[in-house]
Amino acid sequence: MTAPAIDAHRVGVIGCGNIGGAIAINLIQDGHRVSVHDTENDRLRPLVGIGARAVESPARVAERSDVTFTSLPTPAVVEAVAAQWLEGAAPGSVLVDLSTNAPATVRALGARLADAGCHLLEAPLTGGAPGAQARALVFMVGGEPEVFARCKPLLDRLSRATFHLGPLGYGNTAKLVNSLLAFTSTWASLEVLAVAVKAGLDLRTMIEVVRTGGAGNFFTDRMVEGINERGRPTMFALELAAKDAGLLLEVAREAGVPVPVAAQVAQSLVAAVGAGLGDHDFTDLVELVERQAQVKLRLAPPRS
Repeated sequence: MTAPAIDAHRVGVIGCGNIGGAIAINLIQDGHRVSVHDTENDRLRPLVGIGARAVESPARVAERSDVTFTSLPTPAVVEAVAAQWLEGAAPGSVLVDLSTNAPATVRALGARLADAGCHLLEAPLTGGAPGAQARALVFMVGGEPEVFARCKPLLDRLSRATFHLGPLGYGNTAKLVNSLLAFTSTWASLEVLAVAVKAGLDLRTMIEVVRTGGAGNFFTDRMVEGINERGRPTMFALELAAKDAGLLLEVAREAGVPVPVAAQVAQSLVAAVGAGLGDHDFTDLVELVERQAQVKLRLAPPRS
């Protein structure tokens, strides 16, 4: 049976933090009738001010939306919100979950929605809050091709790239692999740069050597330029990074793939949370390396 067409003007957003809030703003600017819900009312006031309608529950969002985006912190919260959303969802409604989740959890949730005549599309993302604001996200999507085709116009307007990777679970597998690669590059770079500085080398010179010598990565090529800035507003909390790393280890274990390096990086992120940095932005991971190495990493301005 052909799925009903989506009324592109009826869209919901549940979870209006850094990413969900920015996505809601873009949807409003695109002319959609946007219903929003969050447990923190302060996040909703700016959205209401530009035209969103705040409602009291996920079920009410579902009643007013053909497509609902969720941007939530943990798998447990995703499952709880989805259950409430189903209470108000009409058959054929689509839940697009932007959260990072365990692939097995995504598949189980998709089956529950399907039993109720609804659809789940997983669309975890990279780009963070800045990417959401600038419509520069990258979505890694898993779900039925027909459901993806219905939602693709919305996703394309919010992103710079959208990849449909296959059935439910594939999107989050790709997201976790991408995240662990980024976490590993960051941690390994911080470790070796701490060695260089404590041994007496100038950090700016060492960065130039790495870039010229061909051993660079996204951290040494770009992120390191902000290494002197600490205590930024939290865009991606270290506790969420630790959660994502743990989910990747679960996927690797289920697949029977040994990942000793990823396991060590995951423990380093757990250590950052244990050191009181859990609610800090991911960029403050440098503080843990500095404490452990008893060294300060400070980068001089680029040479002219």
